[in-house]
Amino acid sequence: MQVAIFGAAGQLGVELVQEFSKRGHTVHSFRRTDVDITDTSQLETKLASLEIDLVLNSAAYNKVDIAENEPQVAYAVNGLAVRNLAVACRQLDARLVHFSTDYVFDGTAGRPYREEDPVRPISAYGVSKLAGEFYAQAYCDSALVLRTSGVFGPAGVGTAGGNFIESMLRLATKGGPLRIVNDHIASPTYAPELARVTADLVERNESGVFHAGGGQPISWFDYAAKIFKKANLSPELKPTNEREYRTPARRPKYSALENARLNKTGILPFISLDDQIERYFAARQGFTK
Repeated sequence: MQVAIFGAAGQLGVELVQEFSKRGHTVHSFRRTDVDITDTSQLETKLASLEIDLVLNSAAYNKVDIAENEPQVAYAVNGLAVRNLAVACRQLDARLVHFSTDYVFDGTAGRPYREEDPVRPISAYGVSKLAGEFYAQAYCDSALVLRTSGVFGPAGVGTAGGNFIESMLRLATKGGPLRIVNDHIASPTYAPELARVTADLVERNESGVFHAGGGQPISWFDYAAKIFKKANLSPELKPTNEREYRTPARRPKYSALENARLNKTGILPFISLDDQIERYFAARQGFTK
């Protein structure tokens, strides 16, 4: 297939490029500076010239707290730009794969979320990502929407946003106690594993909404402890909670994802979180500046 990947410089995008290239597809990778997906005519012209069969959209505005002050910017990238991609795919008879987030839920269920659970975002970022889901499915009958959680990949070593592991490693070098929330639960997801699962779903012609979280519900505090154990570091960790650690944007307290539909497909499930972290540390050396 002729495959277009947007957000190709990000932690997930890098892995998607590698995975789909490895499987023999012709990959056209686009960074933010290559194509402005908020520009409808520019996007349609570029895709039409390449006779694209499949579009993978890992581009996103993911500044959760800043989005509270600039919701229009978040919506333009996470919502309206997805509409542009979906319309272009419909015109070209191409398939669309769009990546969404656990932040489309309010986090009050107290258990991992399944695909059929009602959505209720509680932040501007969450609203914008849910809009992207709706646009993808409104214009593309065969759209594949993958909700994920806490993505981390070795390319995060060199990206501006980094990831939770890199943030913890930086904080550990500064000394002093680290206060990490222990009342928020997610399911961290290793980017190469997510890329592999994505390619498997595409090859099976799956469509609709799938949850593709890393598989293990865990608090950010316990996740940090696993990271430091693997890195042979022993900073002083102190648990904190949502009430003590205020952020501009509200975050779902329990947003881990249950990969219910994915598990029914017969596709190889995600490896354990311990193995994901181990593979991350093994792979990050090649990305260290």
